[in-house]
Amino acid sequence: MTYLTKNLSDPEAGRQLVGELFDELGNAVDRYPDWHPILTAPPRRSFEHVSGLSQIKAYAGIDHTIEFVRGFVTCPYTDERADRLVASAGQIAGLYARRLEGPLYANNAHPVVVVAMDVELEADGTIRSRNALSWFAQQTAAAAESAKVAETWWNIRSHLLGAPHGSRSSLFVNQHTGVHMRKILEAMNASGMFGPILESSLDMLSPKKRAAISETLIRTAVDAWDKESASFTFEMRGEMCKASLRDTWDDKTELSVSVEIGAHALYISGFYYPESCKITHVEPTGKREVAEKFI
Repeated sequence: MTYLTKNLSDPEAGRQLVGELFDELGNAVDRYPDWHPILTAPPRRSFEHVSGLSQIKAYAGIDHTIEFVRGFVTCPYTDERADRLVASAGQIAGLYARRLEGPLYANNAHPVVVVAMDVELEADGTIRSRNALSWFAQQTAAAAESAKVAETWWNIRSHLLGAPHGSRSSLFVNQHTGVHMRKILEAMNASGMFGPILESSLDMLSPKKRAAISETLIRTAVDAWDKESASFTFEMRGEMCKASLRDTWDDKTELSVSVEIGAHALYISGFYYPESCKITHVEPTGKREVAEKFI
């Protein structure tokens, strides 16, 4: 609301216009799930992965854009760009595009609304479960032909739920839908249709556990370091760990540390501060079975 109205000479008229968009398009969102008609309806090459509006040729000219559950509003600065966008999006089956009467974002902007007409909302504001599951399943199955590995729910849930999202729901799909999406994906993965399962995200573990894994391995690597070697190995809890360690600024105030187990079994990285014994780290990645050994 603020983004689209704060620069207007008549912000109250703008707020009324945005309120009407909420009624028509649902909640404002950060990013569409990969299966959403706004992303899948426009033509694309069969192997092309599209995750944002800027990648879609039919939406060329979008500017100052806010996305909603059913569509988006964008505010180009010229009549010509606005008309071209309406014509381009309007030719796509399942989409409807129109210009708004009043300005949004700026007085000299020409807002355009693009709506996915097949998106129907539940009472809670999310996409109707039957449609969401059908679109998700169709797109996921179509990816099997070119897939080399099967991605777990935790690896790709942000692509399936859209953003913002929780562990199994978002502003696009409620918990009922999200739970069934996960079951469908896991059944597809178990069938072998995508190839071997790749684990990388450890989001199924709590932030406290993920932090404990990183801190345990970083501290152990620092303790095992001979103060000279740039890389070395050490064994811990039945796993051979390959560590890389260096003095970040050559002043003994910060050590850059990474530890890797196997090719993709576990990877952690971060910094160790000798004076305070403090550790900071990025999120660990790898296989849950290996990671849990270091909690």
